[in-house]
Amino acid sequence: MFDWLKMSAAQLGREIGEGKIDPVALTQAFLGAIDSHDLKDKIYSHVTYDRALAEAEAAAERARAGARLSPLDGVPISWKDLIDSADAPTEAGSALLKGRRPVRDGETLRIATQLGLVCLGKTHMSELAFSGLGLNPITATPPCVNDAKAVPGGSSSGAAASVAFDLAAIGIGSDTGGSVRIPAAWNDLVGLKTTWGRVSNAGTVPLCAKFDTIGPICRTVEDAALSLAALEGKPAADLRGARLKGLRFAILETVVLEEVREAPQRGFDQAVARLRDAGCIIETINAPEIDSAMRLSAPLFTAEAYGLWKDQIEANPQVMFPEILARFRSGASVSGPDYVAAWHALDQYRSTWEARIAPYDAILAPTAPILPPNLERLMTDRDYYVTENLLALRNTRVGNLMNASAISLPTGVPSCGIMFMAAAGQDKRLLRIAAAAEKALI
Repeated sequence: MFDWLKMSAAQLGREIGEGKIDPVALTQAFLGAIDSHDLKDKIYSHVTYDRALAEAEAAAERARAGARLSPLDGVPISWKDLIDSADAPTEAGSALLKGRRPVRDGETLRIATQLGLVCLGKTHMSELAFSGLGLNPITATPPCVNDAKAVPGGSSSGAAASVAFDLAAIGIGSDTGGSVRIPAAWNDLVGLKTTWGRVSNAGTVPLCAKFDTIGPICRTVEDAALSLAALEGKPAADLRGARLKGLRFAILETVVLEEVREAPQRGFDQAVARLRDAGCIIETINAPEIDSAMRLSAPLFTAEAYGLWKDQIEANPQVMFPEILARFRSGASVSGPDYVAAWHALDQYRSTWEARIAPYDAILAPTAPILPPNLERLMTDRDYYVTENLLALRNTRVGNLMNASAISLPTGVPSCGIMFMAAAGQDKRLLRIAAAAEKALI
């Protein structure tokens, strides 16, 4: 039975359909594992026991009747604590929202529930989603599967930990600057950043509405494809027959290759070598528009984040982690004209980028240039905190600035991922590419 906890979500779904797994027993196994886990309270902010069992019982009845709603009908998953869930806490990792209990599910949770997925509960996250480290001294800092003394990556920290520690089959997170891909990479998982606007953000606590996206953290690319289908209520990408031979990739030779530390560089180089061995054509490109766009990050992200949150923050600033408070407040100095000008420039850079990458099937980069930083040092050494926090999301932010579809895959080197990026709207095509790459990287 406990092997169920390590199986892919897709395999669990298949075995439910074949009558080999009872959704109620499966859900009870996950709930039992959560309850008995020493780190439960650092991973889950709230466990929805009654809801999970009721949904599992309904899934079991459908399975017996041959009326399953989707390939993941009956599969238990976790949800980041910024996606609303009816009559359960949704506090976005912040004391500013303590006691917040939405009256209805967020749109993605509603759709997934209608397709039969079982909600195990809500997972911890960086405060208001504004950090890629996963450090949250206000609520909880989830663990990293590869280093008990390190942070797990964020802001979807608990989402990744719930899967990495076998406490959920899939973790649903959000990605504004890398918050799905970083914790996926640092916990040796698959993380999909969806094209902005593809998956509904209705009923989700916002950070930067013009960049926020929802996506899954899971064990396999197949799981990511099925998760995306469950989030948007549409058919899943067809991964059958996906091949690497003849695909044309480009390594992005810009800021993403600067200051990459030894292990992430080794993981990336090994992954690129395996892709070449599998028959890919791999070139290098320089994209100066990326360097220009990266300089717009501060005004674009911080101005919107502070604009959305300033009234609540300034009414109760003392309840926030000082580093996150300072990051929000940095947006106060951005003028309206500068913000508008930055968006105008970014739209131009995006057009240049899409034209540049059009000849390629995907663009490659290390998911993160660093390994998970040490938790204790982050709390005691401010220079270290600032340096690591900025580096953590540097590479993934490219995908958000360019509105790319992007996915991180494990490289085989612990806590080191390789990122594949494609143009906006190419999520399903990217999943086919990633499914083929996954076989070469194992």
